[in-house]
This record gives sequence, C-alpha cells and structure tokens, in this order.
Amino acid sequence: MRRVLLMLCCVAGPAMAAEEIPPPKLSPPDTWVPHPGATIRVLNKIDSTVQTIHLTENTPVQVQYLTIKLSACFVRPPDLRPDATAHLTITDSRPDAPGFDGWMLQQEPSLNMLEHPVYDVQLVGCG
Repeated sequence: MRRVLLMLCCVAGPAMAAEEIPPPKLSPPDTWVPHPGATIRVLNKIDSTVQTIHLTENTPVQVQYLTIKLSACFVRPPDLRPDATAHLTITDSRPDAPGFDGWMLQQEPSLNMLEHPVYDVQLVGCG
C-alpha cells in the first residue's frame, strides 16, 4: 500500500502543480473616466412635465427658460461602484432667477443641485 501511495505522489505531483494566477487589476478608488456627453432629466414643478435631454460638451441647450451647458462628464471604471459626475452651468433667462455652476453627482443628487422654484435638474449619466 505504501508503495502505491509513493508511486501516485511521484506521478501525480508535477501534473497537479497549481498555476499561479495574478490578482485582477483594480482601479484606484478615486479614478474617473471622461465621457464627451451627459444625459439629464429636467422636471418642471409647475406643470409636472419631465424632459430627458442629451448634452454634448460645450454646446448649450435651451430647455424652456433654462440654458444648460455641459463642461465635462466623468464615470467610474467598471470595476468600481457605478457613478457619474458632470460639471453643468445652468442659467435662467428670466431676471433674478437662480442659476447653477458646479458638479452634479448621479448617485448623490441632493449633494449639489440647482435650487430653483420651478425646475429640478438631475444627472442621469454620461455617454
């Protein structure tokens, strides 16, 4: 019996050697990938209409009284938690109406938002 075990160890030993697999490459947690466009949702709180708008960088879009311009849009790489951020400049053509110039986050819409009595603007994503 001992002879059989010894023979099996010698024959099976090299064939059963484990192949070393390198660990997967992970992106650092602060990695963002640029995209040339963004999708936003604009809610008119007076008449309850919602419009989904696609923006391209540095091309202003008119949505009712608002002019919205995208400066940049970034997403997380696929190996990190999904999120998107966009730098938007929003102006209202009516005098004394509030505007917005800053970054909006898809996963944290209330962190930085347009504070307007008529409109809500939310980032849907990049691309």
